[in-house]
Amino acid sequence: MNRIASRRPTANEYTSSYHKSLIDQVQGGCVLNTLENQLFWLCELASHLSTEQVDKIHPPYGWTIRQVFEHCADAERVFGYRMLRLAAGDETSLPAWNENDYADSRFGLGNFAGLVSEIGHLRQANLLLLRRIVPPAWDRAANIDGEKVTVRALAWIAAGHLHHHLSIVETRCGTSVPRSMIEATSD
Repeated sequence: MNRIASRRPTANEYTSSYHKSLIDQVQGGCVLNTLENQLFWLCELASHLSTEQVDKIHPPYGWTIRQVFEHCADAERVFGYRMLRLAAGDETSLPAWNENDYADSRFGLGNFAGLVSEIGHLRQANLLLLRRIVPPAWDRAANIDGEKVTVRALAWIAAGHLHHHLSIVETRCGTSVPRSMIEATSD
């Protein structure tokens, strides 16, 4: 396993302060463990949400919970594509991703359970990718929206991004659920 390669990124592996804020939200020393544990958190949280909560806009936010989950699915797909490109050694600069344009299109609002499943499948695919790349690939970097980032940093950013949104959903809906199987069994 890539335990050493999946360590927390150093400050020279990314240049964006926004990326730093996402990485800083993630605890632990192995992103593979975190990415996997988040699958449990995602499913557990989704199972505690009512239809009314899922389709309500909770001010000051402008998206429903369903739209947040759709955004998380889109983001997970984008993170996976970027990690694949960088891990393969493709140093072509990648453009920014305007999440609001995707959200505004509302092209994919569908069954909530389907969205949760989609995020889970995308996360599992990203984990499979990260587990099969050679350790040096974790250090490969390119510019995304003019900011340097490595594969390792992208994996941590993906974890931080989902953490950020699931934490907000918990707060908005007034619920708190176990974030890992270990936490759930220790209750």
